[in-house]
Amino acid sequence: MRRKVIAGNWKMNMLPNEAIQFIENLAPLVKDAKSEVILCVPYTDLFYALLTAQNTNIKIGAQNMHFEENGAYTGEVSGKMLKSINVEYVIIGHSERRQYFNETDETVNKKVKSAFQYGLKPIVCVGETLEQRELGKTFEVITTQTELALEGLSEEQIRNTIIAYEPIWAIGTGKTATKDDANDSIKSIRNKIANKYGQNVANEVIIQYGGSVKSSNAKELFTMTDIDGGLVGRS
Repeated sequence: MRRKVIAGNWKMNMLPNEAIQFIENLAPLVKDAKSEVILCVPYTDLFYALLTAQNTNIKIGAQNMHFEENGAYTGEVSGKMLKSINVEYVIIGHSERRQYFNETDETVNKKVKSAFQYGLKPIVCVGETLEQRELGKTFEVITTQTELALEGLSEEQIRNTIIAYEPIWAIGTGKTATKDDANDSIKSIRNKIANKYGQNVANEVIIQYGGSVKSSNAKELFTMTDIDGGLVGRS
């Protein structure tokens, strides 16, 4: 049975002292959580978050990485660097990275491969725009993004990839896909994986929902058959 994974994406928020305080406050609230709890924090918070989260069940992740190990890439951080301080997870291909920083399906795939090379667990984001949704292209867009992100991975690596379905039109807008729409979209991703890699692999892949997830709708979303938790931003 797949585990539930709840990941918080802090985006460009929280100074180190705020990160420490947040984790200290959160740790006792989730100490008995059956779900896996991950906080994906800014680079400047990583070291402090890792120290503060020691001896808790909170895992720490980064929000992005470069696909090269080192080189003349000013301002970038590699998977090797993240692994050197014991970061466990990394978000790859978030829609904001695609929209503002020219992330492509090709670079997403390169980053996923690099993440596995250095022992990191990727959280790969896929999602459609409002225009694509209104044109009825949701399933086509998200399954293509998924297929390209996983290209060239082994079955074992695919099993250890977390996919986060985040409809772009729902991120930070207060709009949320209905539980049935979200579940159907995630089921289409799982079916795509099954068609290419087999049903056993697809059954093991964790697929989250993200997009204005909050306390008032989390329970109904996360109890759906194919939704394995959430990637949560604002809340």
